[in-house]
Amino acid sequence: MPMPIKEFAARRKALSELMAPDSIAIVPAAPERVRNRDVLHPYRQDSDFYYLTGFEEPDAVLALIPGREHGEAVLFCKERNPEKELWDGFLMGPEGAIEKLGFDDAFPIADIDDILPGMIEGRSRVYYPLGKDKAFDSQVMDWVKTIRSKVRTGAHPPGEFVALEHTLHDLRLYKSAAEIKVMARAGQISAEAHCNAMKRARRGGHEYNLEAELLHTFMSHGARSTAYPSIVGSGANGCILHYIENRAPLKDGDLVLIDAGCELENYASDITRTFPVSGRFTDPQRAVYEIVLAAQYAAIEAVKPGNHWNHPHEAALNVLTQGLIDLGILRNMTLDEALEQEAYRPFFMHRTGHWLGLDVHDVGDYRVGGAWRVLEPGMALTVEPGLYIAPDNLDVDEQWRGIGIRIEDDVVVTKDGCRVLSEGAPKTVADIEALMAD
Repeated sequence: MPMPIKEFAARRKALSELMAPDSIAIVPAAPERVRNRDVLHPYRQDSDFYYLTGFEEPDAVLALIPGREHGEAVLFCKERNPEKELWDGFLMGPEGAIEKLGFDDAFPIADIDDILPGMIEGRSRVYYPLGKDKAFDSQVMDWVKTIRSKVRTGAHPPGEFVALEHTLHDLRLYKSAAEIKVMARAGQISAEAHCNAMKRARRGGHEYNLEAELLHTFMSHGARSTAYPSIVGSGANGCILHYIENRAPLKDGDLVLIDAGCELENYASDITRTFPVSGRFTDPQRAVYEIVLAAQYAAIEAVKPGNHWNHPHEAALNVLTQGLIDLGILRNMTLDEALEQEAYRPFFMHRTGHWLGLDVHDVGDYRVGGAWRVLEPGMALTVEPGLYIAPDNLDVDEQWRGIGIRIEDDVVVTKDGCRVLSEGAPKTVADIEALMAD
């Protein structure tokens, strides 16, 4: 489901309208990265650049120039080269960028030093992601120096550089209908992958066997990449928040925590489910699990327009902390005392979610003017409470030790509440046990 070309043109137009008069925005593509010696990592485009262009090749630069007589959206990219394309694949070329992606103008990247400084000259302000790419920073500064060297002949260098991210990332925070459609599909694929991993766990093996099941499902549906390294933590490994070794054997009686999501059309999904290897929760596992699930339901209920960013976290925290008190893990304190003293922190040490989009931890400020940001329709986020009881925590009863549980869904704010994009992955005890018994 490729993103409609008109979507990228609309984004460029929206950014242009927010830029100051007499300005230019310069956005470079991501460079290629060496994996080892002469082997490159699979190429993934810079999210900001992709958001504005839809262009997937390296060695490219977008110049957005409001008011330019010959077109505002200009792309510099590699020229067609049949001999090189025989080895490395099709290149779009400047002509193709105009024809297929709707740019107003396009030039060979080899000519950028001759052309782009003339576009910068006379513009008072440059919007640019300074510090993101040192090599390209140096190139931009060389262009400015070239313009400054010609001041006596009437050249006008830019007087101000402005961080592009603040303006652009505010646009990216609000997802369009087309973006939500892609993210919903990514959520469906990832939910199916989690279901397949649950079924596979009954056959034993190792954590990496479940990871293989995830990757197989992702790719079977055209999602060629994970959105982040998959976490498959069984037993006490589920208490390690960013565990990615995925090598341990699966043992009956243990839980498995899987935090994994595919990337589709560069958009991330991010789902976590926790389930028993044997297909049946033990009584202590079920008791902790039901608290985390109740906390997630409470947090999702708080995702709605008018609530601020921290409301879902506060809702989850209340349920988790009261649950720890009810289980006797937190002793001799009331809920208010436990919250004030942050007594829950040894068992819940992270936030309840993050923005989601082209990046798994997507862009956008969480606070505006010192206050938590108010949720609005189109914002996409995760909701992921958890409880992690370390295996060596001697302050709790032995029955709780080594239980790590997190439940995470992808959610988008709607006009009257929210929509869960990842609901295809079961998360009640009954539904998980029924799926694994099938």
